[in-house]
Amino acid sequence: MTLPLSLAVYRAATTLLSPFTPAILRHRARAGKEDAARLGERLGHASAPRPEGPLVWLHGASVGETVSLLPLVERLRLERPDTTVLVTSGTVTSADLLAQRLPEGALHQYAPLDTPAAVRRFLDNWKPDLVVFVESELWPNLLLGARARGARLALVSARMTRESAAGWTRLPSAAKQILGLFDLILPQDKRTGARLKALGGLIDGYVNLKLAGEPLPADETALAMLWASAGERAIVTVASTHPGEDELIVAAVEATGEQPLLVIAPRHPVRGPSIAASLRAAGRTVALRSAGEPLTPETDVYIADTLGELGLFFRLGDVAVIGGSFLPDIGGHNPLEAARLARPVIHGQHYANWIDVYAALDGGGLLCDTPADLTAALTRLLTDSQARERMGAAAEQAAEQQGGVLDRLWDRLEPLLP
Repeated sequence: MTLPLSLAVYRAATTLLSPFTPAILRHRARAGKEDAARLGERLGHASAPRPEGPLVWLHGASVGETVSLLPLVERLRLERPDTTVLVTSGTVTSADLLAQRLPEGALHQYAPLDTPAAVRRFLDNWKPDLVVFVESELWPNLLLGARARGARLALVSARMTRESAAGWTRLPSAAKQILGLFDLILPQDKRTGARLKALGGLIDGYVNLKLAGEPLPADETALAMLWASAGERAIVTVASTHPGEDELIVAAVEATGEQPLLVIAPRHPVRGPSIAASLRAAGRTVALRSAGEPLTPETDVYIADTLGELGLFFRLGDVAVIGGSFLPDIGGHNPLEAARLARPVIHGQHYANWIDVYAALDGGGLLCDTPADLTAALTRLLTDSQARERMGAAAEQAAEQQGGVLDRLWDRLEPLLP
């Protein structure tokens, strides 16, 4: 395959980078950004044997993308038990979560760096029959190498921001060749679809995997213990916060005058201790779950800085506030995880990545443009149990109406399966 100049330069540059990648990875591991015990996987060295038979490789960048893949993993294991499912991701948190939630017969490996040597080792070992990339990662060496080995390629639940599209527009030949490798392209929405079409991609329909899925699991014993420990207070669960949002939301809750228990589940659990320290310095009584600190009736804020327990904390709360939407440049996070559990959803005005989903919530969600709006929304829901129930039921119904996504995706993927 003749490569455009830009892709040839990329391949040459990543070849030159290869000798330095072990040192780069060790540095990242010291900073907690890589798994020191599994650095070999990032260089393409498998840490598990490849099972015999067909293999489907699914890739998502981080926690959100890989969680969205779980319903597809389970469908593959159900419909094609003869086929091994390999899931790759690039972050430690996603690997930890997948270790808890991948079904039997599915494997996790860290995605190799996109250098020719690492890609060659990875593909020579795993020999995927079908490759499914989810959302926004397009690694040229991986995609070109997989296609050269005869794998079918699918880009599903694809998302491309205006900024990413602008970057690819400056490399039109490279964009057209990379997108042309895919047998199937299914964007999340029409905005991404238009951007991919403009770059030369052939769109085969629309699928947003984050609309699929069952209610998040929870440990019922742990839930009962937390309810008992919280006392009779109302509970507000704040999920997926980013730096700067925690203080804003805490202040809005305190301004209600209702004194509920506030549960904060930060987007990145590693922030838990720093959130706790900041709130304690401001005079709040805080308990940190990762440290085993007990929740008591006197606790003001419970920091839920663990992985895989969001289903527990959405069930615990009476109201759900979804972070990533109260400050610009983040784009919001998935409200359906709370909606599936019949919890009213409150969010901020910065939710560009989830416009269609929030619109579908209809009466199950409340948009808050300002901190004063957030206080007013919380006051209403904390003092009116009937309003909470109506909104929760509307949110649950809206989430149920998003069903069918996985069936549509399966219909398009099944012809590509080995």
